Amino acid sequence: MRDFNNWLSQFRETIADYKYYINFDKVYSNIADIKDELNLLNSLIGDKDIENSFERIVSKYPNTLRCIPLLLAKREMEIAAMDDEGAYKYRFDSMNYSIEQYKVFMRKTGLFELLEKHLISNLVDFALGVETGLDSNGRKNRGGDFMENLVENYIIKAGFIKGETYFKEMYIHEIEKRFGIDLSAISNQGKMEKRFDFVIVGENTIYGIETNFYASSGSKLNETARSYKTIALETKDLPYFKFVWFTDGKGWNSARYNLQETFDVLDNIYCIAELEEGIISKMLK
Repeated sequence: MRDFNNWLSQFRETIADYKYYINFDKVYSNIADIKDELNLLNSLIGDKDIENSFERIVSKYPNTLRCIPLLLAKREMEIAAMDDEGAYKYRFDSMNYSIEQYKVFMRKTGLFELLEKHLISNLVDFALGVETGLDSNGRKNRGGDFMENLVENYIIKAGFIKGETYFKEMYIHEIEKRFGIDLSAISNQGKMEKRFDFVIVGENTIYGIETNFYASSGSKLNETARSYKTIALETKDLPYFKFVWFTDGKGWNSARYNLQETFDVLDNIYCIAELEEGIISKMLK
């Protein structure tokens, strides 16, 4: 019998590598895509007749508009805004309002003031900073990706071959079709769709695997623990399918009670330390 508290004490603060913090390759690539347009708009910096200059640039080079969302730390090409004069949804991949209305947008968002007062010296540098900040928001997703990659490395080390004895990102209906098994207990008789991060083919058993890593607390942890507890109970009596969960991260300390409830009903729940000890090979014996 494993002790939950001892198990939880093995959880790690981070699995970050040096690329975790900022993906600079992605940042540079995103800026390169709009660098020409940003340089055109650079002429507006310090301009005392900025509205007319903006109109000339946009009239001649309408693609310059696609830079605007990033200057407001937005990736979407549609931005909604409203005031006493009405509600608008501005498109920046193609103009859906007059240039006059886009001037209103630039003035009321503060972008004209930023430029005409020379508060910045170069839009490419400014956009690079904004893009870097936006990329930092992806750290939680990267943490999940890193955990998934880590688990996959151990699956491969255990001798499994992608596309033959293990599969990545498979939905319930795909598992049922490929292996001829019934997973309606999980899918609510086919009314719900669930995707597993990995599926491993054992000798007489199919293993559906989920992976995640939580470095910080949040409501998502309780939701995940409850969801996986449900799957554990739904699959407990299936002789041909086992649910496996690899998780880790100090964030679980804030949701330890929900995690323990799942730990108590799910035999195949493991952390990174157990991966390193060869649990995948042991689990399939």
